Amino acid sequence: MLEQGDDLAELRELLRTAGVAVVGQEVQHRDQPHPNTYLGPGKLEEVKELARQADANVVACDDELSPRQERNLERELGLPVVDRTTVILDIFAGHAHSAEGKLQVELAQLEYNLARMRGLWTHLERLGGGIGTRGPGESQIETDRRLARDRISALKRRLAHVKGSRQVMRAERERAGLPRIALAGYTNAGKSTLLNRLTGADVGVRDRLFHTLDPTTRVMRLDGRPYLLTDTVGFIRKLPHQLVEAFGATLEETRIADLVLHVVDASVDEREMPAMLAAVDEVLEEIGAGERPRLLVLNKADALDAERRAELRRLHPDAVLVSAATGDGVERLAERIEDEFARRMRTVDLLLPYAEGGRLAELHEIAGDLERTDTPEGVRVTALVPGTVAERFARFAVGSRD
Repeated sequence: MLEQGDDLAELRELLRTAGVAVVGQEVQHRDQPHPNTYLGPGKLEEVKELARQADANVVACDDELSPRQERNLERELGLPVVDRTTVILDIFAGHAHSAEGKLQVELAQLEYNLARMRGLWTHLERLGGGIGTRGPGESQIETDRRLARDRISALKRRLAHVKGSRQVMRAERERAGLPRIALAGYTNAGKSTLLNRLTGADVGVRDRLFHTLDPTTRVMRLDGRPYLLTDTVGFIRKLPHQLVEAFGATLEETRIADLVLHVVDASVDEREMPAMLAAVDEVLEEIGAGERPRLLVLNKADALDAERRAELRRLHPDAVLVSAATGDGVERLAERIEDEFARRMRTVDLLLPYAEGGRLAELHEIAGDLERTDTPEGVRVTALVPGTVAERFARFAVGSRD
């Protein structure tokens, strides 16, 4: 486990979420993992003895192991060995509830395991027919690989269909012109609790990593104006690339958002926060959301003393300190969200014919409060709306027919 400091804290939390009790840990500092056994020979013996003394029945490593490293470790330790990616995939498999989520998890698992199929049939290798021939073991491996590749292709086709359906729904939301906000951040930072607090929703919340896998969108109203708020899957350090690829449609909600609320658990050890901030920044860059407007939200303020609150305000002067659990600071957050969008709002002066009553209702829904005057020609409306909406109503602008 080639980590410094207490970076294994995240692996311990992952294992807890997966239902595994940790009975011990060991760290080795090396420039590079050993290419064959991940750990050096001396450290490998230490781990073997520690595992024996603790009566451990599995060993977890806080890196992604190569198939060779995994096989050699299991042979040397005499125990099953899992790596970080395997643990995360197992958690995702247990937390996926929607049809799309289950497809995404299965795809990630298959792609990860495809390279690890060699060795599953080593008990048959001795039956091979010699040089230039293909034994039953190798035939079985090739059969399994072909079946896995076929299944991967089928899953990708089904996910593409689901993505198409999601794009249709997204297009409907875009036509409505409602501002879009995405909650992004480290897993277990309290994003779902914040979604519930801001929207009045009742999304399930639990103290475990990756409780939310499927994107959840709810309407939030600030000063009468509706906003779409979406909760997305949480991030961690070294998020496996298989998951980033498989959950592309889910993470896309963050990429197209007008504003990203980067939610951080402010109650964590102050030495851990920089790594958490960096992990989220890295994933946002990887999914193409690095340039989206962003607002830092320091959550769980109720767990902080006055000194820590003051320190966080000094370190992050542009952030908003809130407690989604108690509601403290949420009004200030709402004001900051409104301020962020006000910069991109445009005032429109429109004359809507009475025959366009549906248009007036649509505008009222988007703009919230507006000024209206009934005239012989139609309804004269002055409202503050997003730029895209202003363009859509441009033909009704006063003076546009002059």
